Amino acid sequence: MLDIKFIRENAEAVKKNCEQRNIKCDVDNLIKLDDERKRLLQYVEELNAEKNKLNDLMVATKDQEEKKKVIEQGKALKDKLEKTKPELEEVEKEYGNLLSAVPNMTHPDSPIGKDDSENKEIERYGEPPKFDFEAKEHEELMTDLDIIDFERGAKVAGSKFYFLKNEAVFLEQALINFAFQKIVKKGFIPFATPDLAKNSVLFGTGYNPRGNETQIYSIENTDLSLVATAEIPMGGYHMNEIIAEEKLPLKYVALSHCYRTEAGSYGRHSAGLYRVHQFTKVEMFAYTTPEESEKMHTEIKDIEVEIFESLGVPFRVVDICTGDLGGPAYRKYDLEAWMTSRNDWGEVTSTSDTTAYQARRLNIKVERKDGQKEFLHMLNGTAIAISRALIALVENYQQADGSVLIPEVLKPFMPEGMEKIVKK
Repeated sequence: MLDIKFIRENAEAVKKNCEQRNIKCDVDNLIKLDDERKRLLQYVEELNAEKNKLNDLMVATKDQEEKKKVIEQGKALKDKLEKTKPELEEVEKEYGNLLSAVPNMTHPDSPIGKDDSENKEIERYGEPPKFDFEAKEHEELMTDLDIIDFERGAKVAGSKFYFLKNEAVFLEQALINFAFQKIVKKGFIPFATPDLAKNSVLFGTGYNPRGNETQIYSIENTDLSLVATAEIPMGGYHMNEIIAEEKLPLKYVALSHCYRTEAGSYGRHSAGLYRVHQFTKVEMFAYTTPEESEKMHTEIKDIEVEIFESLGVPFRVVDICTGDLGGPAYRKYDLEAWMTSRNDWGEVTSTSDTTAYQARRLNIKVERKDGQKEFLHMLNGTAIAISRALIALVENYQQADGSVLIPEVLKPFMPEGMEKIVKK
């Protein structure tokens, strides 16, 4: 979240930023509630100070009549405190809700736009393939090759669940191993994360674990939810910690299962593997000093580019516009690969610089060499989201006979150097 002091001092800029992000935030009411919260906190502090004085007086007073007066005064103070407490709790709750709804500020170079149609292409690698046969969509290709089973996935777990089988299982592992091998060589520490996280961690990273608009699966009668991305557990990894400046940057690469309700209607382009309730993902995550976060953001984006260049699928990099940015992101880049099933580009990775937005929520600071402490910056970026990567590979590497070639860089990770997937 943003610092309330920053919001007060830059109220008009914050309002404009909310407007450009299509987010409704009552900044004026937030500031009024902050004033009321401070007034009530000061009042409670004054009452507690009086209470402490009365306690000292009670100990020092020997006269019984005086003691009775002190006791009566103590009761009156107690009544005032009990009356003020629920009022303060209500104000703090409303204040907290409004403060958490204010999005991060936006990088000055991010495109101004209302939705994803106004994202700006900044790089392109390769062009959409021109097949000399009628190209198929991944769902049909994978079903014909007997490497996926949507029907039985739905029978077992419901729609948008699936079984990977046969060569697709090896292909998933090949993508994971390829990504880890490449990223670890760049100084990232490998992790495998829990599938669950506390709701406080979800909130800290900017995910809403409850409510009608949540995309999160919550565990009934607990404070736990299934993670939607490794960003959540890796964001919580250093929660409530102070990290020495000389230890930064911390660069992590994490494997996790991801669970998303994908509530809402997305149309035919969400068929097959494009929007599913569970998938596996390799995620990069970094903690940096504020002055190094933009450089780190570029590094993560460039690693994503390197991965998909190596895989040999056509893709582009887009700079996400204000209306399409998530609340925590200061700036965000997406990689979009060409997908036959969409006859268009489809998102395969994203990387966001959240600056101090998540760190302030999770209370993660850097201690400078001079002893000063401040909130550090946190960044995340998808290396490989298996479901989307499979779409890009299967659709772009399909052959006229319905087989699918294995990208050169993945062959060493496939059984006996498998070169293509063919019909059984």
